[in-house]
Amino acid sequence: MSTPKRYTITAALPYTNGPIHIGHLAGVYVPADIYARYLRNIGKDVAYICGSDEHGVAIPMRAKKEGVSPQDIIDKYHTIIKKSFAEFGISFDNYSRTSAEIHHKTASDFFTKLYNDGEFVEEVTAQLYDEEANQFLADRFIIGTCPKCGFEESYGDQCESCGTSHNATDLINPKSAITGNTPVLKETKHWFLPLDKHEDFLREWILEGHKNDWKPNVYGQCKSWIDDGLRARAVTRDLDWGIPVPLKGAEGKVLYVWFDAPIGYISSTKEWAEREGKNWEDYWKDKDTKMVHFIGKDNIVFHCIIFPSMLKAHGDFILPENVPANEFLNLEGNKLSTSKNWAVWLHEYLAEFPNQQDVLRYVLTANAPENKDNDFTWKDFQAKNNNELVAIFGNFINRVLVLTHKYYNGIVPTPNDFSEIDEYTLAALKEYPRIIGKSIERYRFREASQELMNLARLGNKYLADEEPWKVIKTDEDRVKTIMYVALQIATGLAVVAEPFLPFTSQKLTSILNIGDELIWGDVSKKDVLLNAGHQINKSELLFSKIEDKTIDEQLAKLEATKLANEQENKTVESQKETIEFDDFTKLDIRVGTILEAEKVAKTKKLLKLKVDVGIDTRTIVSGIAESFTPEEIIGQQVSVLINLAPRKIRGVESQGMILMTDTPDGKLAFVEPEKPVKNGQQIS
Repeated sequence: MSTPKRYTITAALPYTNGPIHIGHLAGVYVPADIYARYLRNIGKDVAYICGSDEHGVAIPMRAKKEGVSPQDIIDKYHTIIKKSFAEFGISFDNYSRTSAEIHHKTASDFFTKLYNDGEFVEEVTAQLYDEEANQFLADRFIIGTCPKCGFEESYGDQCESCGTSHNATDLINPKSAITGNTPVLKETKHWFLPLDKHEDFLREWILEGHKNDWKPNVYGQCKSWIDDGLRARAVTRDLDWGIPVPLKGAEGKVLYVWFDAPIGYISSTKEWAEREGKNWEDYWKDKDTKMVHFIGKDNIVFHCIIFPSMLKAHGDFILPENVPANEFLNLEGNKLSTSKNWAVWLHEYLAEFPNQQDVLRYVLTANAPENKDNDFTWKDFQAKNNNELVAIFGNFINRVLVLTHKYYNGIVPTPNDFSEIDEYTLAALKEYPRIIGKSIERYRFREASQELMNLARLGNKYLADEEPWKVIKTDEDRVKTIMYVALQIATGLAVVAEPFLPFTSQKLTSILNIGDELIWGDVSKKDVLLNAGHQINKSELLFSKIEDKTIDEQLAKLEATKLANEQENKTVESQKETIEFDDFTKLDIRVGTILEAEKVAKTKKLLKLKVDVGIDTRTIVSGIAESFTPEEIIGQQVSVLINLAPRKIRGVESQGMILMTDTPDGKLAFVEPEKPVKNGQQIS
């Protein structure tokens, strides 16, 4: 489609079982937002649609964990997510939720249409059932070994390790996530979408029709699924949370979330169209509309095979022109995990880095996992801010604005004759909207962001070569031309930066005092972007340097999370062999005070201690040197097993044992009295 009349852009509906993190942003929402903003900037009719997915089984799982109702969970996280998106500058035209009445009706009507048209297959099948919990187990309530990669904590619908989708009954050694019991198979009736019926259509539409324009990772995954042979997939589930199946005899069953959720794009569009006085069908049924789905790679199958099959079966809808799914973003070398809190949460970032939304937007774009998994590190975040946003983009703008105020009181000077370098630079400026736009239209957002930075580099090089701060001493007329050209570049940057750095663009537009007068195409077509005699406003910095201390705090936060996870997963040793009371009474444990401490030569762990245990002062060798220095434990009261048989350790006779335990961070801690007591007091 060369010239679409309008664009429908969808971004994957986030589950409301937790907040948004950087993996979601890099995979879906930042690239989708850049695309939508760019299209609006070039004058296109755009509907950028999203909303909260509130019917996934992850919702009741979270509710059980927090001891609240599913409604409490969706209300809490829908609010957090929607607010975070808005503050981060994600410019949805509509952000809805699948608990909305309009969505329930849209999804129910969609199901009913397919049911009445005979598009479903009704089957009685054996599903996994937890006898103790007295319920059928939804896929996310089942954990077992992935039949493909052997990952031992795979969910019933998809393996989080290898990304493979499967049925819960395919898992090896499945367990109920509710009780931990091994589930049994029990018969239940459900309705299935026979994907095999649509295999020829999908083969022609994807494998032949999109061989050259879909990303290799998307095309490859689709081809693998189709070549493997498609099978019927259930569209209903035994669950008490979701949209009730609109059929008699289907009590206690809901629409399966993968069927319900993508219809949320349609219901959200309806909601938006009704509010804006538009016809929603133009955005979903008109062949002159281009639809693009932005998703992560774990959603490729649902958006490229299952949802299109649903739309095709319905008969009235257009199909997506592209599904530019990204791969996964890791964090500091480890896979992002919401359950393990291994993430950078958007709402926390917004609180800890106020007014620095564009820094994260830029870093996630410049480091986007477009063709392979990529890694986010705080050091790289700092480097891209300090070395690119501050040192290149910000530096150029700051120099231009400061010099304009210094030489001309903030008034754009009237240029004189242009030199060859002036004309070359102005011509290069005109090329950047086309270069950047071409990359965006091909979904190469990393490339586009670097071209934006190259425009700032063009400005820096121009100033560095022309040196107006030196020329001003000998040729004031020449400096007027230099500054005029530099201000044209600065204005061009303000316009084309908007999709990537919307807050920075707005700030720079305000400083340049140009309002919303200029659009994307003006940068290419107009010879003058900022007229001579135009008054610009007071200069201010666009970006600020991020110091090591700030990064160290974020790394420490992650390290604390890692230690907490290790402690949580640490298994408690099982009880030792049972002893008689008489055995216990043989132990003589007393309170003592450490009087002296020194390291044992040629060892890492051992300290030689002098301990007053009340009845005498004795030497004890203890393996605590990696947790304590000798100086910090002088005067420490400890618990000592004093009637332990003496033994030589590294040539030193040890006459007892200090009692210790572990702390959550893996260090040792003394077992000590709550208040100081007399040395020699017995512990019983």
